[in-house]
Amino acid sequence: MSALALGPAVLRAQPAALGPAALGEDAFVPVTDAMLEDPAPGDWLMWRRTFDGWGYSPLDQIDRDNVADLRMVWTRALATGAQEGTPLAYGGRLYMPNPKDHLQAMDAVTGDLLWEYRRDIPEDVPRIMGGLTDNNRNVAIHGRLIIDTANDDYVYALDAVTGELVWETEIFDYRVHPARHSAGPIVASGKVISGRSCRPRAGPVSCVIVAHDAATGAELWRAPLVPAPGEPGDETWGGVPYEERMHVGSWMVPSYDPDLNLVYVGTSVTSPAPKFMLGGIDNKHLYHNSTLALDADTGELRWYYQHLNDHWDLDHPYERLLIDTAVAPDPAVVSWINPRLRAGEVRRVVTGVPGKTGVVYTLDRETGEFLWATPTIAQNVISSIDGATGEVTENAEVVFTALGQEVLSCPSWGGGKNWPAGAYSPLTNTMYFPLQNTCARVLSTMEGGLAIYRLAARHQLTPGTDHLGSVRAISVETGETTWLHEQRAATYALVATGGGLLFGGDENGRFRAFDQETGEVLWEINLGSSVTGFPITYAVDGVQYVAASTSGRRSGLTPEVQPSAGNNLFVFALPE
Repeated sequence: MSALALGPAVLRAQPAALGPAALGEDAFVPVTDAMLEDPAPGDWLMWRRTFDGWGYSPLDQIDRDNVADLRMVWTRALATGAQEGTPLAYGGRLYMPNPKDHLQAMDAVTGDLLWEYRRDIPEDVPRIMGGLTDNNRNVAIHGRLIIDTANDDYVYALDAVTGELVWETEIFDYRVHPARHSAGPIVASGKVISGRSCRPRAGPVSCVIVAHDAATGAELWRAPLVPAPGEPGDETWGGVPYEERMHVGSWMVPSYDPDLNLVYVGTSVTSPAPKFMLGGIDNKHLYHNSTLALDADTGELRWYYQHLNDHWDLDHPYERLLIDTAVAPDPAVVSWINPRLRAGEVRRVVTGVPGKTGVVYTLDRETGEFLWATPTIAQNVISSIDGATGEVTENAEVVFTALGQEVLSCPSWGGGKNWPAGAYSPLTNTMYFPLQNTCARVLSTMEGGLAIYRLAARHQLTPGTDHLGSVRAISVETGETTWLHEQRAATYALVATGGGLLFGGDENGRFRAFDQETGEVLWEINLGSSVTGFPITYAVDGVQYVAASTSGRRSGLTPEVQPSAGNNLFVFALPE
């Protein structure tokens, strides 16, 4: 697992660098930990811009009054494949992750290509990983390095100016422990922290969060997500042998609190999903479908909270929002509240919709104490949550107990919420989420469907609605829904701005600006293809830009929605 400083003669992967970046090698200012903790307003230095996961930029040049004048200023085609990338914006450059471990650096004002890097991924990787190896949702920046995890199970760093490979470290031998990377890392206090999807073939040893030194690539620690015999949590697996404890992955991007020095990660379902096949339905199978708080220096588990004992592939690996707020959940609209909570007290919370159930959970981020939770979409898998303990009780009517059973699960494994991220605005103390109204007839089976979960499904819209997609605005303080935008097409990731705007796209190619306070659509453009990338906003030389990216993706639940399948990056600004 050593880190190698590679010269041009021994490069495993071959950057297609086009020479020194046109913006000047000497002008590049290395990115420090302090800059990551408090980025300049015009920069976008990580997946959700800041460690707290907000997806918020303070830029306000584009606002409610002038957003209708927004115009496209440049566009650039991206590599083919499943495109769900987030550009980084720094020093007049954009760094755009493309599908299939392909990274491009562009002039952020003109879109001109500065360099590109195409990692030499072995041909057998997609087959061994079991598919879904196109995705590359984000990269990280630190010092003069762009850092990413790759689907050949390496973490690696490129020179941000030239695109040349500086170091790479093997995390696993992908032929022995194939652990898929559909999302990249964060860099917290000089440590590259990454999760992964630990496929069943990879075994439980691959279900880990790993930290590497950002400067050298040296491994610092590994935090297991599946307890081994004798470790805390071992008893929750009902005697299932360690080698059969599969698939507790963390395949999205962590959040980080520098003051508490805690990294917050979410985890996925087990394989198989129905727990009668895995030691019994009464066992918790830690640490699946949980929020974990890890010590950033050591990887030690400080606390955990389990959101669901999952039988239906309703993963909980999504963004965690870290917010300091008054906490006063309204019992008229919030389903489950901690009775010890003093309404209105200011707490440091971790909140949001962490999983496919679409349930908002608000926890104390120092201790993991349950504060409140409430559904945002129709769901029938959770019957209740004990406010005093936070313990979740699943609906016994939809819990599988034998092969051949079929249940109506709401939501489906497509999720009431999925990987498209929500956003938070401090202007309104409101969080905004792209959600879906889905259900499925789910069959417990050893044949067909998703074999790794032992499930098959017939997907449908939630009974009683014709709208698949929505954007919901929820008060962080009270849990009240302040506005709701509903539509036929599925909705995707959001970004909030200091101009009082919320930008987001949908499956039908529409990219919109909403008013944060009212939900009114103030501007809209048809980009032709599904807006599957994570939008950002950035500034260069006093000009604010908004970037969105597209790809080919269709849910199948709204057959009249027929977008094209072009992978492109679009950048917008106000007229000069």
